[in-house]
Amino acid sequence: MSEEGRFTIHLEQRENYEINVRFDWKKAADLLLDEPPPLGEASGPNASRLLAAAAANCMSASLLYCLTKEEPPANSLRTEATCIMVRTEKNRLRIGGMEVRLIVNDELAGAKRFDRCKDLFEDFCIVSASIRKGIPIKVSVEDEKGQILHSSE
Repeated sequence: MSEEGRFTIHLEQRENYEINVRFDWKKAADLLLDEPPPLGEASGPNASRLLAAAAANCMSASLLYCLTKEEPPANSLRTEATCIMVRTEKNRLRIGGMEVRLIVNDELAGAKRFDRCKDLFEDFCIVSASIRKGIPIKVSVEDEKGQILHSSE
């Protein structure tokens, strides 16, 4: 379940605000991102929705792994993620919080490991634990020749 080291994904703007994401796994399909109107056409999820999906997926996988340790039973878990959008003092839109609701079927709820896992699984979710702590992000803007035009460092 661990992903140690580094990985790189590639994003390329198509038109307007549509961004194609190409993952580093050959079997993983590309993903189209877009902004909602008035900027984009909502042709795909935007970054906020992707962040909510990432946190909810990670918690889902973490709970399933803790409870089953092997192949989890099909259709045993549903998850809902709600993002709470807020405005800063400068009127910038931010994700002010997230609510993740995991709905387990009777088989998972009755699992021998449930009492132990309910107190552990969140700590093993890479994404939500990283979000909670705050993730440092280095940013650079380069031209096509590789010259750095801006750096956040």
